[in-house]
This record gives sequence, structure tokens and C-alpha cells, in this order.
Amino acid sequence: MTEASEAALAAPSAVTAPAPLLSVRNIEVVYDDVILVLRGLSLAVPRGEIVALLGANGAGKSTTLKAIVGLVPWGGEIRFDGEALAGRATEQIVRKGVTMVPEGRRVFPSLTVMENLTLGAAACADGKAMPRNRAEVFELFPILAERREQRAGTLSGGQQQQLAIARALMSEPRLLLLDEPSLGLAPQIVDSIFELILRLKQRGQTILLVEQNVAAALDIADRGYVLANGAITMSGSAETLRASEQVARAYLGAAVEAAAP
Repeated sequence: MTEASEAALAAPSAVTAPAPLLSVRNIEVVYDDVILVLRGLSLAVPRGEIVALLGANGAGKSTTLKAIVGLVPWGGEIRFDGEALAGRATEQIVRKGVTMVPEGRRVFPSLTVMENLTLGAAACADGKAMPRNRAEVFELFPILAERREQRAGTLSGGQQQQLAIARALMSEPRLLLLDEPSLGLAPQIVDSIFELILRLKQRGQTILLVEQNVAAALDIADRGYVLANGAITMSGSAETLRASEQVARAYLGAAVEAAAP
């Protein structure tokens, strides 16, 4: 893919399409002043869509999410709803409506489900919205309603992942960043997590999804970007990426072989 075509994908025309909710242009992240982790990365997340950021472990996917929420220093341009995020602290970015569910869930194990949810609501601009938001997440995650007084550390892995997502939703995010939500979960639990993510999209949630399970991610995403060695190597609609021989060889080999007669 040429630089011109990458730019066209990352910057939709003002005439043919509305501005994306998130626009990332030519960002770079350097660790220890030596290691170039992201190299001129550009992507866009349209409102109301699921955009998948795909690639092997170590490609720079999680670093991209951390840059968006201000957890690592970066160069380039990141805009959320048209506003530049350069120089913004993570707390400010969260209050503007960007929330990340980190890899590995990272719930507070010694606190109850209710206490974890209360902490998630701390960044909500409307302090009176917590009861409504809690009712909504309990509707989405009935098991959490049943176990509201249980300590998070005693929940199963799948239940902890649900709690991590529910905690993020308590802040009423306009953009939800999900980092490897299927990591370490049993296959049947993975299916339920992806069904949940699709339900969130159907409720109007905009999502940037980082995921190594490429087949599952492309099943629910509207579009995607393939990342390797800190740079975008391919992008397009989910349908286009599923049909790509390059993506199939690199990430869908097992699925392709299983489907072969």
C-alpha cells in the first residue's frame, strides 16, 4: 500500500464522509530514545463502528492504544472529535470520552464488583448518572448483577473480562478501546465476549479493538488495519481483509485449512 492510499484511508474526504471520531496521523513512539515502536502510523475510527487493529504479538498494537490515551509519549497528531490530544493528561482524555480496557483485565481483585464499577464511574462527567449506568451494565452483564457483592479476584476469567468492560462503560465513553479482550479465555467464553462487543456496537458504541484472534475480530468489525513492526501494512473493510490472501496466509491459515475440502 502506498503512502497516498494510507493517507486517504486515514483521512476521509470532507465531501463524501463525516470526520471520524478518532483520527491518528503519522504518529511515532520511541522507547528509551532508541527503539522506534510506532513508525508513521495513521488510522481513523468512524463514529458507531468497530475498527480492528490486527497483528502479531509485539507489532505495536497495545502501544497504539496507550498513545491514544496518553500513557506513552508520542509524536504526530491524534484528534478526538476534532480536538487535538497532544499534551493532554490521561485523566483529561478519559473525561473527554476515551476509555481503555487494558490487556489482562486488571480489575481490582480485593474489591467487590460494585466497588470496581464505582471506581469506573469516577471519570463520568455527570456525577448523578452512576445509578443509571450501573443499571445498564447490569442489564448487559447479568452475571455481574448476581455477583455484585463478590470480590473481583474470585470471579472466573470471563467474568473478570466482563467486569473490566463494564467498569469502562461506567464512564460513558464515546470511544472504547479494547486491548486483547479474548486473551487467556476458553473458546466458548471468547465467543460470548465477541457477541458482547457486537451488542455494544449495536447500541451505538464506537470501538477500537486490538486483537490477535484475527478471524473473530473480522467477523464483528466494520473495517480493520494490519500492523507489523510498528507500521500499517494493510487496511480496508473487514470483508476486504477477510478475502485477502496476505491476511489469510499470515493470520487465518488454520481457518483456511480447516475450511478446505
